[in-house]
Amino acid sequence: MQDLKDQIRSLAQQYAQDTIATRQHLHQHPELSFQEHETSAYVFAKLQEFGLEPQRLTDTGIVVLIKGQHPEKATTALRADLDALPILEQNEVNYKSKHEGVMHACGHDVHTSSLLTTARILSELRDQFEGTIKLIFQPGEEKFPGGASLMIKEGVLQNPAPQSILGQHVFTPLEVGKVGFRSGMYMASADEIYITVKGKGGHGGLPEQLVDPVLISAHLIVALQQIVSRRANPKTPSVLSFGKVIANGATNVIPNEVKIEGTFRTMDEAWRAEAKQHMKKLAEGLVESMGGTCDINIMDGYPFLKNEPQLTARAKAAAQAYLGEENVIDLDMYMTAEDFAYYSQTTDACFYRLGTRNEAQGITSPVHTPTFNIDESALEIGSGLMAYLAIQELKALAIK
Repeated sequence: MQDLKDQIRSLAQQYAQDTIATRQHLHQHPELSFQEHETSAYVFAKLQEFGLEPQRLTDTGIVVLIKGQHPEKATTALRADLDALPILEQNEVNYKSKHEGVMHACGHDVHTSSLLTTARILSELRDQFEGTIKLIFQPGEEKFPGGASLMIKEGVLQNPAPQSILGQHVFTPLEVGKVGFRSGMYMASADEIYITVKGKGGHGGLPEQLVDPVLISAHLIVALQQIVSRRANPKTPSVLSFGKVIANGATNVIPNEVKIEGTFRTMDEAWRAEAKQHMKKLAEGLVESMGGTCDINIMDGYPFLKNEPQLTARAKAAAQAYLGEENVIDLDMYMTAEDFAYYSQTTDACFYRLGTRNEAQGITSPVHTPTFNIDESALEIGSGLMAYLAIQELKALAIK
């Protein structure tokens, strides 16, 4: 008789073409954050086809329980996201997006189709594990306030409360067949900064009659960078970037105001709060000292993502057992953000990466680009691996 690992591999292979078909259907019908109505209905129906009883949470989110033997013994969770991005797809494939200007350019179609097949596998094997596996299909990962935060507020981590949660995400730098893990700090928080510097505009040849908001803004941007370079602990990753500056004047016209937009990212929640206070105080004081006024609004975004060390070690070891040690790599930290971080701030969490790159096939484009695509053999790997990780995690939780 096949052992459980081989059974999972066999089922993942058996359903591989179905997983690909599901992914291609989702890719053809992408929906923006918090608008995933058709996607949610499709996922809900699929779960019912597998004999499961999904429940809705938030407007388009879904949660479903797969109960093994002695379901009260332990609970772990798996998460996928449903939303797409406002990007015009440039891939010429037979499953190209049918919704112009909307595209699954971050792999959420991969995550959802993989987790659906994982649900199918786990449902068939429920007599062979003990405990409960909670599957979370969440909306709005790409847009503040993040679907994860809303799902948590509506009780997704309750009844039953998972002792751990795993999230799988595509990773374009990593070749297909490999996965990556990192323990501890992994991804940054992400806050959005909106500043309006107000002065007194007029003719560029008469600066003595003006309060130049362009000059003030230039000083402000440089000064704000010193909060990171001189206030932050050098051991704490921090990034402050301004990507949008609008001074709507002309060669000889100084405008009345300048708008500045940027992002602040770090991996320490206490420093994150402190830095934002420093930014507000510095901005208001500097601008006033130069004769202008300043409106600064910092929108709180996702917290930083931390992978619980013991859980991550267990998941990494299980991945090595399933894929082979040579196919499991260690990741560096990244200053990009993910709303899975909300789960990681609430319970033990592990967010790991699924390789999707195939240079021989020209599949190399990064996420969030119009030519993003994957080697679809990653789907069989991802769906089987999630099932194996979940069952192994239940075993570990049961003996803790």
